[in-house]
Amino acid sequence: MSAHSHAPAPEQARDLARRVGETMFAVDTASKDTMGMELVSCEPGRAVIRMTVRELHLNGHQICHGGFIFTLADSTFAFACNSYNKNTVAAGCSIEFLKPGHLGDVLTCEGVEQTLSGRHGIYDMKVTNQRGQVIALFRGKSAQIQGTVIPETADAGDQP
Repeated sequence: MSAHSHAPAPEQARDLARRVGETMFAVDTASKDTMGMELVSCEPGRAVIRMTVRELHLNGHQICHGGFIFTLADSTFAFACNSYNKNTVAAGCSIEFLKPGHLGDVLTCEGVEQTLSGRHGIYDMKVTNQRGQVIALFRGKSAQIQGTVIPETADAGDQP
């Protein structure tokens, strides 16, 4: 018997992931308001978030502070690993900074699930600039906790 025998149909899973992403982003003050991020997409096991480097993101070298690049990747990680509507948090992560982000750069982070086994998953984030150059690579380990992002409906499987 397959572990995914009760998995929703692909279109239902995509719709659920989109609704989870919209619900989380609406109340994500850190990502939306503090950082100025934009949720581009949230799909099962995958998310894309974009951010323009502004003056408030610059460090003493006048490049984007690594902590802000980390935050972009961490936020993308959160949306990718919560996309199944199971509350999930970071259990650990690491980042490699490869190129600087400059004022006005548009940084896009794509996060993709590599493996999901039981309550734990591994996700890889790639941050690129508007020229397609890789700015940073981030790997996160997720841990599922109790609860859901949006209420689960008992009749979801009965809908046409």
